[in-house]
Amino acid sequence: MKTIAVLPAGSVSDEAARHFFGGEEAIWKHHRLISDVFLSTVNGISDYSIIPIENTIEGSVSLHMDWLVHEVDIPIQAEWVYPSIQNLIGRLSEAAGENGEIDYSRITKVISHPVAIAQCLQFLRTHLPNAATEPVSSTAEGVRIVNNNPGAGWAAIGTKTAAANEGLDVIAGKITDHDNNYTRFLLVGAEPYTVRKSDKMKTSILITLPEDYPGALHQVLAAFAWRKINLSRIESRPTKKKLGNYYFFIDIDMALDTVLLPAALQEIEAIGCQVRVLGSYPSFSDFDRE
Repeated sequence: MKTIAVLPAGSVSDEAARHFFGGEEAIWKHHRLISDVFLSTVNGISDYSIIPIENTIEGSVSLHMDWLVHEVDIPIQAEWVYPSIQNLIGRLSEAAGENGEIDYSRITKVISHPVAIAQCLQFLRTHLPNAATEPVSSTAEGVRIVNNNPGAGWAAIGTKTAAANEGLDVIAGKITDHDNNYTRFLLVGAEPYTVRKSDKMKTSILITLPEDYPGALHQVLAAFAWRKINLSRIESRPTKKKLGNYYFFIDIDMALDTVLLPAALQEIEAIGCQVRVLGSYPSFSDFDRE
């Protein structure tokens, strides 16, 4: 039985993890901070960590990417996509007006993870333009804070699971700006994930360009292009060593053990680039267990 570190119960990460593992038996280790999720696996307390890395609306979760790059050295073993359905959560008794209908002016503060807040900006601007927003470490943490402060006029953005766990109401459901709001999750740990197979494999790499090689990025991309290797994502992140120096985080739609990809990486290293493989792993985009 595997031990899995994840953000608090009722968070989107927790829902996504349980959906991914389905009926597989597991021991869940819930942590308030993403740093503790990572360190749980680094320190051998858990076998895997669940990391939300990218969102349809907000793009990359920079803090989590930086942890993966700068703070830890544990490989990616799988990825999957899960719908992020956000709701406005609180107490209907506090949000209802004299006629019994929702009076959003009664809500003075909305608490949630900053990514979840950003996913719901249109709703907040329309219905809660005067409410303050307060970022916290997870959506589940925001719901817990609201539950612990009755009568304050506060609400949270989070999942229906978190609302049920804390005994709160869903004041407004599905408040994200777009219906196709999905989050990409990574399973990181030392042991390969082999329970289920996928027809799609991906490899994630980190490339550092040589400072004295003009056109190096063009050469990097050319090494993939002429081999017809598809890059599903390329993003720059600062090395944190010198202003203007960047890593390039690249996702490749191919397994590392193919013929073409190792040759491409060797060509890139030959021009003086540093290549770090973050993982080669199965990718799951549709795994409905219903």
